[in-house]
Amino acid sequence: MTSRTVARFAWVIPTIIFLLSVHQVWTAVNLKTTLDDGEVTWAEVTRYERSDRKDVTNVELDLLIHRADGSTFEHNRLALPYSIGHRVESDTLEVTILEGSSQEVVITAIGRTQVRIAWSNAAMSFIAFLMAFVGVFSWNRFQTRRAVYSE
Repeated sequence: MTSRTVARFAWVIPTIIFLLSVHQVWTAVNLKTTLDDGEVTWAEVTRYERSDRKDVTNVELDLLIHRADGSTFEHNRLALPYSIGHRVESDTLEVTILEGSSQEVVITAIGRTQVRIAWSNAAMSFIAFLMAFVGVFSWNRFQTRRAVYSE
């Protein structure tokens, strides 16, 4: 495989980083939509599990959500970073639900924080995209110039 071929395949890196940025924007918008348009209700925490890995500490919750009409449904494996997950150590939580949304359940107390985290992740990944784009563009341009001068 030549260095020109590698330079062409390198476009995958900024593409993936850009898609990550788009995903974070999508997440932030959906979280905000759920918070703004959803139904506020309460939920029982049926499982609170803290994972203490060396690289990251996170919290995982299982919720039994009680709707205003008397119905209930379960939302399992809600993962949160411990930096905000410790704020929800409780037997019951106020949640906002919007059925059909990609972010169906949002814990109301930390919802705004989650939106800000998603927006900052989008901004950071967009900056990483720009850096990767410039790097790959420069590398491809260098390879093209090198090919022209070597002929």
